Amino acid sequence: MKKNLNGKIATIIGVLVICLYGIIGIPHGVTGAALLDALTQRIHLGLDLRGGAHLILQVVVKDAVNAETDNTVARIQQELQTSKLQGQPIKPDPANPQIIKVTGIDAGKASDVRNDLADRFGTEYDITGSADNSVTLTMKPSQLTELQSKTVDQAIDTIRDRVDQLGVSEPVIAHYGLGDNQILVELPGVSDLNRVRDIIQSTSRLEVHEVAGNSAGYASEQEALTSLGGTLPPDEELLHGDSQGLVSDGQDHVFLVKRVSIVGGRDFRDASAIGVNDAGRQGVNFVLTNAGGERFYDYTSSHVGSYMAITMGDRVKNVAVIKGAIRDQGQIEGQFSKQQIDDLSLTLRTGALPASIVPIEERTVGASLGADSIRQGVIAAVTGMLAVMVFMLIYYRGSGINADLALFLNLVILLGFMGFSHATLTLPGIAGVILTIGMGVDSNVLIFERIREEMRTGKGPAQSVDQGFAHAWTAIFDTHVTTIVSAAILFMFGTGPVKGFATTLVVGLIANLFTAVFVSRVIFDSHVNHKLAGQKLSI
Repeated sequence: MKKNLNGKIATIIGVLVICLYGIIGIPHGVTGAALLDALTQRIHLGLDLRGGAHLILQVVVKDAVNAETDNTVARIQQELQTSKLQGQPIKPDPANPQIIKVTGIDAGKASDVRNDLADRFGTEYDITGSADNSVTLTMKPSQLTELQSKTVDQAIDTIRDRVDQLGVSEPVIAHYGLGDNQILVELPGVSDLNRVRDIIQSTSRLEVHEVAGNSAGYASEQEALTSLGGTLPPDEELLHGDSQGLVSDGQDHVFLVKRVSIVGGRDFRDASAIGVNDAGRQGVNFVLTNAGGERFYDYTSSHVGSYMAITMGDRVKNVAVIKGAIRDQGQIEGQFSKQQIDDLSLTLRTGALPASIVPIEERTVGASLGADSIRQGVIAAVTGMLAVMVFMLIYYRGSGINADLALFLNLVILLGFMGFSHATLTLPGIAGVILTIGMGVDSNVLIFERIREEMRTGKGPAQSVDQGFAHAWTAIFDTHVTTIVSAAILFMFGTGPVKGFATTLVVGLIANLFTAVFVSRVIFDSHVNHKLAGQKLSI
């Protein structure tokens, strides 16, 4: 019995030491400042305690639909050429990019075109014919819904990769449940909101397009349209930019480019910033995926001497002449600042967003607000804990020490877990700690009252303790398990502070089962073993 008791005491001491290490690690000193510094290094504070950036972003899924149907237009053109059929695919309504119309079909070949397109695209589009011999392809609702859902998921993954590259710890990037296609981004400790927003938003769609008109651009859209006879071809578009070739003159220029890109953001596999070259320009070395590299090689090898425009979002960043075939590696250079180059290489490494993103809410939480929250939360937790500990000592006398030691160890285990797991402590998380303290007290009260009942029947201390724990165990286990399940559901479906509350509650309750039942029982057994025959239990 004594041997088992010593083993249990050693287990408790081992848990205590491990958890203390989790809380402060190996501090650089034993002064208060050194311990506080070690504590803040191990325990990560959430946005509401530490301050930081809060954004709600709207994913413009229409962009992804546009890109998808642009590719379909190109595939339809290729399919018609292969089948030796006439027809011109266009997207007649910019407000409904999911609709493609094929016009210019020979009167006697309309059914052949419709059947050919149905065989090739029937799984993705509803295909109907019209009296004017045109064929309309409308993206199926199920396909549209899947594309929109996938676009938001890809946007979340890409934003998470970019935020990770910035070195932000414990960010929250998740679906925002209060709106369609919206994303919640919370970045603790980030104060430069403009830079974060630019990285997340503006570099989303880096593409390379064929320049269809003047490589130096036009002074205005009207001038560009005039050069075309007043009508913009359906496969071309006008984009603005502030450069003439590789030289930025600060003036706005209009470029005529092919609508379908040669390579896009999804084709970039890696990128790294390069230093300033002899011409005083900075740039980025890039590596394309195998598929993108093959496509880029096919294009550049057959268009030597032509111009291509590098676009970011809806603006032309520079225009370059193709001097030779390029397969999967190249260089983008221009009049970039050092930070712009770093941000560009970062976003190319982490891939492109599938659609543009618009911030609909953004704010920063000040550090002073976080400091006030911490102070008030800690005061509430410490005051509540001290009041409970004093009450337990007064009401349960010597046995109150058991409850106080169990509560203290419970807090140490909880903070130790936070330190080891790098889970984020939020203001609701502190509320979870306080609730855990309450549950811990309740567990001890249940046990102590059962022991008192056993003692009233005339049983001795050892038997009363044994029966008291046995009778209280079921009630303690039931209440803790049901609360843990509820908190686990909160963790699964909640975000940010809600997850913080669920985390501290789940871990606190698991620790509570250990301290209220195992640790308290060991203390009772140790006390009873050292008690002389006939001595009563102080409870």
